[in-house]
Amino acid sequence: MSTILESLNSALHTALETDPRVYVLGEDILDPYGGAFKVTRGLSTRFPERVLTTPISEAAIMGICNGMALRGLRPVAEVMFGDFVTLMADQLINHAAKFRWMYNDQVRVPLVLRLPMGGRRGYGPTHSQSLEKHLLGAPGLKAVAPNSLGSPADLLLSAIADDDPVLFVEHKLLYTRPILEAKDLLDWEVSSSGGPYPTFTLKTDYQSQITIATYGYNFELAREAARELMYEYEIFSEIVLFSQLSPFELNPLFDSLRRTGHLLTLEEGPQTLGWGAEVAARSAEQVPGIRVQRLGALDLPIANAKSLEDEILPSVAKIVQSALKLLQ
Repeated sequence: MSTILESLNSALHTALETDPRVYVLGEDILDPYGGAFKVTRGLSTRFPERVLTTPISEAAIMGICNGMALRGLRPVAEVMFGDFVTLMADQLINHAAKFRWMYNDQVRVPLVLRLPMGGRRGYGPTHSQSLEKHLLGAPGLKAVAPNSLGSPADLLLSAIADDDPVLFVEHKLLYTRPILEAKDLLDWEVSSSGGPYPTFTLKTDYQSQITIATYGYNFELAREAARELMYEYEIFSEIVLFSQLSPFELNPLFDSLRRTGHLLTLEEGPQTLGWGAEVAARSAEQVPGIRVQRLGALDLPIANAKSLEDEILPSVAKIVQSALKLLQ
């Protein structure tokens, strides 16, 4: 059974093997170390000329990626911890995202930033964040996030083939997770929107009362919470699982909400002004009369101590409580 880490690693091997324009760069990605989370393991041995270790300067990595992309290459940069994307923000938002528009569609900036995000590993305030919400509103950027239901390899290869800059948000806890098979989803009927960055809708055979909208690792929590709601409270849920976070493609969610009338958004980033807030606002505009509840992290830095980290971040129990409150 393939893990998400193995799937991403396989995609990078495939991209380097099939497209000479692809380069992979980042800090400590060469063998035998193979990167902080081992996603780049084996690449430098097979492709030593196109797998490049860099100085410890995220701003330099971003600048190099911009230049390479403008010259027709397709760089894939690993940011050792996604928290450090803040050091890239100027060249990402004001350069990479805007050049296509500024130069009248005569240039493209096809680059991928792989961003290991998220907590639950005790790494503390500066290595455990989910910062993607700060970049979702930047015109010209795309943001996608793998999950255990789709194919992480296909998602990454689509991002590498994209002509626009893509933020590839990888939750650290997903790396060792197996990719789900049909036998793992006996309670659900799964449909996909298709396309390079699909949205998945999970339904049961019963009339659902609530829609849980989420992405990435939080799908694992949502599934467990939905089972508890089903077996303990006889409340049936639909889960809408997004691969693409920005630009927003919300029609599958709107379809679900027309059936359930209740929306619970779930994310690991701080709840205030987050992804869920925008999803909830757009849903309320498009499907009048729905009831909405948001669930994210508390508006606090992520603590080192596991007990405090657990208190700050969403959990299965918090999802169940939020759903029950929404349905009162």
